[in-house]
Amino acid sequence: MNGIRLLLADDEPHIIQFLELGLLNEGFDIRTAEDGAAALQLAKEFQPHVLILDVMMPEMNGFEVCQAVKDTGANVAVIMLTAKDEIEDRVKGLTLGADDYVVKPFSFEELLARIKARLRNQFPSLLGEATYGPFRVNDIKKELIYQDQTLELSPTEYELLKYIVLNNGIVLSKAQILDSVWGYRFGGEDNIVEVYIRSLRDKLGDKEHRLIRTLRGVGYRMDLS
Repeated sequence: MNGIRLLLADDEPHIIQFLELGLLNEGFDIRTAEDGAAALQLAKEFQPHVLILDVMMPEMNGFEVCQAVKDTGANVAVIMLTAKDEIEDRVKGLTLGADDYVVKPFSFEELLARIKARLRNQFPSLLGEATYGPFRVNDIKKELIYQDQTLELSPTEYELLKYIVLNNGIVLSKAQILDSVWGYRFGGEDNIVEVYIRSLRDKLGDKEHRLIRTLRGVGYRMDLS
């Protein structure tokens, strides 16, 4: 999600911390706010592509922020977060210009899917091809090109390689990889990450493990240097 600006506003710090970590791992450029007034000011300065608003916030509620932002004519995808599963709230938010609605509690995967859906609808060019060293990632076509050759990857291999490429230089533990690629409820074999890493190394010709490095007892790191 390189270059995609996202503003997250919620008055519950633990929700902000949880979502911020996950969205940073997805490659978003993120700013956060814990009240509506701060969110509105940041929206003017940061000009996000996606604005995620909790309905119940101090200073200004999410409805008021949504209306104020939309009144400026800004091209921004607004997703409302609420603890209320009431049709009146959904109708009110959509009437004020919100583009989608997510009811708490929700999974990170659900929110991410809704963000991507809004981006495909409003900013399709942002989900195009991005370059990382010798890799080109096209998330629309689900293609990874390495040294000008399109890699033949399974859907899981694609998500795994994309994840470690986007986190170039960062040591990723097996637990982090399982959470991000397979999901928090993964119940398969413990060595699944090693199996897929081995397959990716074969397809990349990385026999000496110079591209995908193993840090024993710690995890893996993509080295594009």
